[in-house]
Amino acid sequence: MKNFKYTLAALALGATVVSTTSCREEFTVINKNPSQIVTGDAAMLFTKGILEFEPSAYLMWYYNAPMMQQWAQLATPTGGYTPNFAKTTAYGDQGGQYIKVLNYVRNLEALREVKGEEGAKYAGYAACLDVMTAYLGIFDSDMLGYLPFTEACRANYGGTLTPAYDSQESLYQLWEEQLNAAIATFSNPTGLEMVSAQDLAYNGDWTKWAKFANTVKLRLAARYVNINKSKALSLAQEVASAPCGYIDSMDEAMLFNKATATTDNNQDIIYHWSNGFLDGQAASINVMNFMVDNLDPRVRFAYRKNSYNSKVVQAFWDKGQEIPHYIQENIEFTVEGGKKVFKAWKGAGEPWVRYYGIPVEMNASNNAAQYGDWFDSPRFRVSDKDGNNLTSYTPYSMFQQQMIIGRNYNFRLPKAPGEPATQVTDPRTWYGLYLGGAEANLYLAEFKLLGASLPKSAQEYLNKGVTLSVQEYDKLANLNKIAYYGKTYDYDPFEVSIELKDGEIETLLAQDICKLTGDAALDLEKVYLQQIINFTLNPNEQFVTARRTGLPSFSSTLLPRLNYAEVPVTNIPRRYDTGNPSKTDLMYQIYTDAYAAQGYTITTAGSNETAPLNAERTWADKNNPQWGAGFNF
Repeated sequence: MKNFKYTLAALALGATVVSTTSCREEFTVINKNPSQIVTGDAAMLFTKGILEFEPSAYLMWYYNAPMMQQWAQLATPTGGYTPNFAKTTAYGDQGGQYIKVLNYVRNLEALREVKGEEGAKYAGYAACLDVMTAYLGIFDSDMLGYLPFTEACRANYGGTLTPAYDSQESLYQLWEEQLNAAIATFSNPTGLEMVSAQDLAYNGDWTKWAKFANTVKLRLAARYVNINKSKALSLAQEVASAPCGYIDSMDEAMLFNKATATTDNNQDIIYHWSNGFLDGQAASINVMNFMVDNLDPRVRFAYRKNSYNSKVVQAFWDKGQEIPHYIQENIEFTVEGGKKVFKAWKGAGEPWVRYYGIPVEMNASNNAAQYGDWFDSPRFRVSDKDGNNLTSYTPYSMFQQQMIIGRNYNFRLPKAPGEPATQVTDPRTWYGLYLGGAEANLYLAEFKLLGASLPKSAQEYLNKGVTLSVQEYDKLANLNKIAYYGKTYDYDPFEVSIELKDGEIETLLAQDICKLTGDAALDLEKVYLQQIINFTLNPNEQFVTARRTGLPSFSSTLLPRLNYAEVPVTNIPRRYDTGNPSKTDLMYQIYTDAYAAQGYTITTAGSNETAPLNAERTWADKNNPQWGAGFNF
């Protein structure tokens, strides 16, 4: 579809193992020269596939993530919600990420064929790549539906440059088969080659690859819930009872960095990205309150502290100026010489009092009387004692970019105007969490509540899921060296570091939001909300979870969604636009056939006509509830 231009480009890239001018059978049977050295290194192809494995790539964060989080009302633009939030904008990466790995799948297929019997030992590498393409395929199809897969990336080996699209339903079946076959391969790896140093993910550990493959099946199961519940529960039971197990610990998580060496040419593959994302969006006030009120440590790793430390607050007061009321409410002070003097933070204190969200009301930025403390930034600027260095400070919590940015992240410590700057620019290798035990256990908690025959109780799965989620976030924050982790920079005497503290997980689990009571609907909502919070660093999975559950719901007492009269929910997109294909494009007929098969009308980015993007849904989304309606089972 629209992203196929990237697919076509990808077909011509990647490592070419052999070059053919006729079918593969002719090459191997007729043109094989026993004295000729056949080039191609299976281990290197495998490694290149891992290096290309990137579900949430640059443009995903730049374009897609803001749209997804706003449509689901899980984040708020820094300028507030306006009717334009429902428009699509340019998007990239999602729709063609699987192609980057699929290229190496095809390369390895060709190499194995050329090698004959010797090629059998490369089956493990092939299985690993199959798992990653299934993972990325699920991700890519979420917002587009049909994808070119079975015929894709075969042009170098006698295939077509205009591959047909496969239905999402058939792809789900294919990916399930791939995952099952991979698990079988990993479970009996006798005779399989594995150069451990080439395996950046699991260092050659077949058992962990099997757990990874088995856990990916739970993502499929979650997407089946509203279209084939029995299938979803069956898959969940298969995963839970599989001899290989599933990801159930920190050590088994798909969490790694792609390289540790530093370079002089700033290779993205080592440092991820250096520029910012989600600068125009902050935490939703509802999401933030949900986390802070329940003392959820993940808020400190997913979001940044605001800029109002005690020294900044005092700078405003020294000039006789006010600060946003929601910050003021959390401060104890005295009045000396007619001016306020900071004494302590109220309530839970630091660091909790440094996390605030932005209201989700429509056009709130135009209502200065009610919402000016969030949006009227010129009101909250302060100069130094001499009237110089007029400075503004961010009063709410932005997304924690250091969790997705490597290279040098320029952290600047908030200081009172005129004080010497403290800036941290240390080189950082980026670590990503692609699949963890938190996700697995939270899915199993859901399926248990839906009736799956599983060995543990829903409460046990929920407790394990929340525990691992907090631990995974804490580990990532440490590995990615985010600001305030284990340090306070010796500036503000009231500053507290953000790393996980003893007893915090137990405190979170003791909250009502983590206690299942037997109320079926409320228990499911609690589990789903934990899934949504767990996916904060994975916007696509967060979006898909919100889309398939109808949460946050309008009627929720836990995490409510606001209904907009200006933008009915039927006009809030659930997928991306199609784009307008050119009739001169060789893929034109294939595009239009794929659109027609899915019931899509032609739509373009930036249009106010967003109703089709809600009503004309992907196959996996067609039975899901409307935004805000809550789940329908």
